[in-house]
Amino acid sequence: MSGVNVDTTPDRAALRSWLPGFVALAAIWGSSFLFIKVGVTELHPVHLTLYRVATGAATLLVVLAVLRDRLPRDPRVWAHLLVVAAFGVALPFTLFGFGEQRVESMLAGIWNATTPLIVLPLAVLVFRTERLTARRAIGLALGFAGVLVVLGVWEGVGGAHFTGQLMCFGAAACYGLAIPYQKKFIAGSAYSGLSLSAAQLLVATAQLALVAPLVAGAPPVPTGLSLRVVASVLALGALGTGLAFVINMRNIRLAGASTASTVTYLIPVFAVLVGAVVLGERMNWHQPVGALVVLVGVAVAQGLFARRRPGPAPVAPAARPVEPAARA
Repeated sequence: MSGVNVDTTPDRAALRSWLPGFVALAAIWGSSFLFIKVGVTELHPVHLTLYRVATGAATLLVVLAVLRDRLPRDPRVWAHLLVVAAFGVALPFTLFGFGEQRVESMLAGIWNATTPLIVLPLAVLVFRTERLTARRAIGLALGFAGVLVVLGVWEGVGGAHFTGQLMCFGAAACYGLAIPYQKKFIAGSAYSGLSLSAAQLLVATAQLALVAPLVAGAPPVPTGLSLRVVASVLALGALGTGLAFVINMRNIRLAGASTASTVTYLIPVFAVLVGAVVLGERMNWHQPVGALVVLVGVAVAQGLFARRRPGPAPVAPAARPVEPAARA
């Protein structure tokens, strides 16, 4: 839903070597919004996030052990992870939970796609890791016009549904802060992306364990939950927050960071399809239209339509939700 992308692009790999993993990743992250919707029917959003993150952390610790990797040992890295864990995991996951108490899961998936629109201005103005060009400015303008269309501002603002959309947009804004922060202060470290993500989830678990009793009381015993809610939590943690990161790193290695980051465009498609088929959700006409405008704006800002010149492979900008990349 932040993840760390490598800054190198490998030689062009055969499509069949990375496409199945690419589609699987989009399906996993796109389905996360369905699982959140199911989870909040019985769990407070903070408790849902706590169980989800703890499960994801446990999954990545197992992967670390299998691969004989280790957690970071630099105290400065752990200090920066306090910020990344809060704004890249704990807050956005929780905000999506609160948001989906009020809006459809498919709409939450659409709002997740606005993350790059927030990443760019922060990266340019605050963290100085990117440069603002005319192309990127046009892409930002298009993207935020799409946001207004998704909101349907001409219909007026207010009500629980509008509040839920703002919460989902707030979650994307958290990712927008965490991604350039992570790129500036953590991505250049000597530790692997897997190690950093496992540490990030461990820190987020500790943060949530401290906050949850104060905000929502003691977490309920898992045995008191329905099977579908338990399955949703396990899917969110083990798949969407754990296994998805491993798949994403494989996609980066085989297809390159730039190609792998385009999974952002497929996530809302799967979110809409799953929400419609499984939950029977429906949207107003302006929401998918606005989503399309947002995605076009993101594509323009990221140079997807730009003519490629011969030369060294470009460095890809950091992309979402590890849950992990712009994940949910």
